[in-house]
Amino acid sequence: MAVRDVLTGLPWWVKWIAVPVIVLVVFGGLITTVISIVIGLLFKVLILVALVGGLVYVVRKFMSSSSSSSRDDW
Repeated sequence: MAVRDVLTGLPWWVKWIAVPVIVLVVFGGLITTVISIVIGLLFKVLILVALVGGLVYVVRKFMSSSSSSSRDDW
């Protein structure tokens, strides 16, 4: 409520342009760090999913080709 009372008499450009710019200047480094950490984690998760998926595909392909041949080879 106190913030709303403070911003009541100010022009629109202060509320919608000046205050967000000040917030970005003050917390810009923190916001950038958090976004880069999240994007880095998502990229690593995608790499992990691709590698595990590829491994499962290769193992299933190998198992299906070896099951078509005789099992006495082992």
